[in-house]
Amino acid sequence: MYMTPKSGVLLLLSCIAAIASVGCVFELSSGVPQLGTTSTTVILAVSIPLTLITFILAVKDARANL
Repeated sequence: MYMTPKSGVLLLLSCIAAIASVGCVFELSSGVPQLGTTSTTVILAVSIPLTLITFILAVKDARANL
C-alpha cells in the first residue's frame, strides 16, 4: 500500500491550503477582498508555506511506506 491515512490527511490539508491560497490571490486582485486586505493577506501568507510543507511531508510518508 502506497498511501497511509497519515499521507492522505496531509494531502487533504495540502489541497485545502492550495485552494485557500488561490482564492486569496483572486480576492486580492479584485481590489476589495470580502474578509479585508489584512486577513486575506495573512491567510495567503500562511497557506502557501502550509501547502508546500504538507505536500512534501505526504510524499515522504508515502515513499517511506513503499
